[in-house]
Amino acid sequence: MRFIVSPTAKSWIKVDPLSHFPIQNLPFGMAEVDEENVMAVTRIGDFLVDIYRLIDEGFLPLEELLETDGFSDITREQSTQLRKALFDLFREGNPKLRDNSKLKKEALIPVSELNMVLPMPVGAFVDFYSGINHASNVGKMFRPDMPPLLPNYRHLPVGYNGRASSVVPSDVPIFRPKGQTKAADAESPSFGPTRELDFELEMGFFLAEGNDFGEQIPIERAEGHMLGLCLVNDWSARDVQRWEYQPLGPFLAKSFATSVSPWVVPMDAIEPFRVIGPKQDPEPLPYLQPSGPSHFDICLEVAIQTEAMSAPQVISRTNARELYWSFAQQLAHQTSNGTPTESGDLYASGTISGVEPGSFGSMLELAWRGQKPLVMQETGEERAFIEDGDVVSITGYCEGKGYRVGFGTLSNQVAPSL
Repeated sequence: MRFIVSPTAKSWIKVDPLSHFPIQNLPFGMAEVDEENVMAVTRIGDFLVDIYRLIDEGFLPLEELLETDGFSDITREQSTQLRKALFDLFREGNPKLRDNSKLKKEALIPVSELNMVLPMPVGAFVDFYSGINHASNVGKMFRPDMPPLLPNYRHLPVGYNGRASSVVPSDVPIFRPKGQTKAADAESPSFGPTRELDFELEMGFFLAEGNDFGEQIPIERAEGHMLGLCLVNDWSARDVQRWEYQPLGPFLAKSFATSVSPWVVPMDAIEPFRVIGPKQDPEPLPYLQPSGPSHFDICLEVAIQTEAMSAPQVISRTNARELYWSFAQQLAHQTSNGTPTESGDLYASGTISGVEPGSFGSMLELAWRGQKPLVMQETGEERAFIEDGDVVSITGYCEGKGYRVGFGTLSNQVAPSL
């Protein structure tokens, strides 16, 4: 069951053509009502829409949503049903809510009046390594005398299980982590705050439906298990990572924080932007072979604002189509051994980098291990890695004819170690 909104559709709510939230989007999110209560919302233009209120008044289906924890217990089919009803309610020419002044005032809330929280409770978190340009750059840095990609990279989506407990929403401070590091000229390691804090530009997807223990999710059905996509910043402590990651891979250098954007953009909303990804050579094994285009044309940007700057500076522009392994391939591989998954599980793509230096998705690459620090144009400050007080912001959107379908902004400020 799919519901694709026409690119020419309009709403009775005025929406700027550059807004990320036209009627073609209608994403899912959760807003904070008070310290103890949250509510399910969508967004159109500059308004949050109280889904609970509209269900309670009989304007939307899925009364069971009122008894659940947001979107964590609805199926993909139910989410499509809800989004279809939202479209009908807000489409141009429908007076049902438009002319109900009292309810409209109560259910439409200016975005500035509420804080967004995690779009779903996160049950499990997996981080993949599907950005081939990032993986190649890292290989060139750390294995200069070897091929940049390890032998398995083009055969399977590499990934690891991270910490769901440290997944946080936008606007939450990221505390500089402490860890064990060892300088090249030191006889023994030391413990203290990381000196090489980094961001990682990623996309992620939340599951609407999982699979049972022992079962697989075939690649042709993988997207049907996804509620939608979001932005992800999987923070890294590079100096801690260098010392600890062999032989078992990422641990404390990655588990301290992963931030996600407030909005889950439904798969149907990005369907019109489906594209063919990079050529996969050799051909994947049958369980990883897609039946058609499985990537998406999503423009991505990263900006930094130091405490001395009056405005952020864009430091990277790239596109989600640069991923080597698609979201569907990632989920098919994750469950290929019978791993059970659940609604609310979060999967991140891995760092998305383009080919050119201005399209790299991490400071590790942009400043090339600190050898080429970035210069902040307004202040002349240099950045090899992220400093305390810096704000890192990620945004992304699909560009349609006269409209955008976007993810808003994922923004977090770095705070000193506790």
